Amino acid sequence: MRYNIWRPVMLIAVVFLTRSLVMNLSLILGATEGTADSLAMLAAVIAAFVMYYRFTNGRRRKK
Repeated sequence: MRYNIWRPVMLIAVVFLTRSLVMNLSLILGATEGTADSLAMLAAVIAAFVMYYRFTNGRRRKK
């Protein structure tokens, strides 16, 4: 199996962008900095799990 360099790069990019978007949106909507940081981290973890599931699900189907 050949290693695909774009998968980890995409995973990191999606997690970073999700965290930034959720944190900024929370701050705009009036959440405190601590609450916004917690919500952003939770959204980033969920995004990481979803992306990982999508990557591994595609590999299982090809076999």
